Amino acid sequence: MALTSRKYPEKIDLDNCAKEPIHIIGKTQEYGVILVCDPLSLKITQAGANSLEYFSIAGNELLDEPLARLLGEEQVSFFKDKLAVKDTALPLQVKVNGKDFLLLAHFSGINLVLEFEPLEEVSDSFFFQKHLTRILNKLQASGSIAELCRSAALLTQQIFGYDRVMIYKFDEEWNGEVVAERKAPEMESWLGLKYPATDIPPQSRALFLKNRVRMIADVHYTPQAILPEISPLTEKPLDLSHLDLRAVSPIHIEYLINMEVGASMTSAIVVGGKLWGLIACHHRTAKFISYYQRESARFLAEMFSTKIALQESNNFIKNTEVSEKIRNQLVEQIRERNGLFEALAEGPVKFTDLISCSGGALYFQGEWKFCGSVPEKEKMDSLLQNFLARKEENLFFTRKLSELFPEADSYKKKISGLLSLRLAEDKYILWLRPEEVENVNWGGDPANKAFYDEEKKRLSPRKSFSKWSEQVTGVSKAFKDYDISVVKTLGENISHILLARQRHEIEALNEKLLEANKELELFSYGLSHDLRAPIRGLEGYLQILTEDYGHSLDEDGQKLLKMGSDLIQKTHSLIDDILSYSRISQLGALQLQEIPVKDLINEFLEMINVRANYPHTRLMVQEDLPAMKGDRRMLLQLWSNLISNALKYSAQKENPEVQIGMTIKNGEQVYFISDNGIGIDEKDFGQIFESFTRVAGKDFKGSGIGLAIVKKIIDKHRGEIWVESAGNEGTTFYFYTNPGEGK
Repeated sequence: MALTSRKYPEKIDLDNCAKEPIHIIGKTQEYGVILVCDPLSLKITQAGANSLEYFSIAGNELLDEPLARLLGEEQVSFFKDKLAVKDTALPLQVKVNGKDFLLLAHFSGINLVLEFEPLEEVSDSFFFQKHLTRILNKLQASGSIAELCRSAALLTQQIFGYDRVMIYKFDEEWNGEVVAERKAPEMESWLGLKYPATDIPPQSRALFLKNRVRMIADVHYTPQAILPEISPLTEKPLDLSHLDLRAVSPIHIEYLINMEVGASMTSAIVVGGKLWGLIACHHRTAKFISYYQRESARFLAEMFSTKIALQESNNFIKNTEVSEKIRNQLVEQIRERNGLFEALAEGPVKFTDLISCSGGALYFQGEWKFCGSVPEKEKMDSLLQNFLARKEENLFFTRKLSELFPEADSYKKKISGLLSLRLAEDKYILWLRPEEVENVNWGGDPANKAFYDEEKKRLSPRKSFSKWSEQVTGVSKAFKDYDISVVKTLGENISHILLARQRHEIEALNEKLLEANKELELFSYGLSHDLRAPIRGLEGYLQILTEDYGHSLDEDGQKLLKMGSDLIQKTHSLIDDILSYSRISQLGALQLQEIPVKDLINEFLEMINVRANYPHTRLMVQEDLPAMKGDRRMLLQLWSNLISNALKYSAQKENPEVQIGMTIKNGEQVYFISDNGIGIDEKDFGQIFESFTRVAGKDFKGSGIGLAIVKKIIDKHRGEIWVESAGNEGTTFYFYTNPGEGK
């Protein structure tokens, strides 16, 4: 395995600094020294190259040695007790070869990392307590976020004595702005200047969430290698994310030198789990801040973060209370009115009142409704079809529309900020904000992030940080969290109301359909009865004609009489089937009972005289078929229709066979009726249970209602029926019933 390929890259410049793996830099600063141990044996596996300077023992000599060689058995025993209860949060004061150190311990994967920092004496034992009290009192007294920022900058400079202290706030694109500053009188002010997101790349921001305070004691330090660079325990570079002593990216060092900074300390401001900003401290010369002082800085940053979070929560609640009243009024208007257009745009309260905007638009099923300042319909059509309709998210917002949709540059004075809520594929609500032309002051030209250094033969960070101004257009006021929250809630409210309306409409339509179905069934039942009389009359006339005059007709005439008689019989059969179907539909609760299936089968077979009518068919009925629960008359018709089909459609085979039995399908006990007849094409499976549908062809008699009746009976018994077949290879019907208490 080529371990060197995993090491910190040798070539780093601005072309790849955004991908620089600064957490595995493989070196430390020189204000302290590190050792890495196997936590089980406490043998030293890695050591800082500056071990000789601090311990009077070279790093290579410490490798594979027990930690007790440095700390002694007594101190190691105490340290083991701490490790046993995983108490590594607090530092330990230890002696190594007569020198006092502060020992910080933490885990990096399975590696136990120990940081040794020379212990400094504190002249005033109440030094840190006084600082913490001042921090609490000062921040508690601050009102607005701006005042909090000024207080935090003042406290930091007074406590730690840096030449410049800045409160650096990130925007939504990770550009930073100096929103508060304390500095030495002779230094140029950077208050109000902005810095591009590339100045603090993503991996650096991510590390601030893991290690909240970062000190660089001397930008001109000599990086100290970790020996060996690859951990013997993991065969990977050591992850130094939580290490105070972690070395600094060469690019960042060069950046600080270009800013004429000799030392720095940066504390993360984290609000709601997200990096809100930084407390950035710069000193013109080297400056060391001890561990306990850094802990004070950490406490100050955490207190400041808490106060910021509280202020932002209060602002959120205050703004939300106002918008919630408007949202509630809009919801009432929607409930009271049928049309969404009218409810949202023409009531006492309009949807554009919900959040600050210069205009708004409603799009429902191809129709637009505009309020306030809105571009022409053609431009809105293009914005919807060519941009918003292609977005996966239902809630979308931006303050720089023209950057994402260049076509919008032509109307950026009306729309630069857009908040879009998609209720459905053809329903949108849009809130629009115009551009706000802004003069932005940058700390150096943001377009010139680097220059080519001839001496170093690579890109280097910019050297100029002087005020550089530009006019920014096509950018609106940002949408706040409370804007997004109230719009999202309104969308949920509208969806619930529309769904409730649709449910009521479906229920009303269903009632109408049920009523229409009842009327249709009654009509078909009545019509079938009414047809009986003329059909019987016609049948009587045909019978008289046949008996009295049939002998005088020629062969063709007698054939016509026979065809007429056959048609009357078919009509009788059709009327019987229609009456059966209507009768099943009109029945209410089922008359449930346990019925032996064999009795139903035998009753039908005797009824049709199966031996006489199907003498060549081999009929196989499984013994001990389990009983069925259901309405006896319906179940008899169910078995009759299915068995008669099996007999009829297999009768023309050379050796016709019909099997009746029970099997298990998908864990369910199901009955089956199988034949080796003409079969059913798979494409016809979906329609064979529909009324008046026949797929068997003209060679077989039938009305096309038999299987529809079967399906109706199965449905009434809360069961299921399906078919398995292939053309000319036989057919099997599977079914089961589960009537419960009937319906």
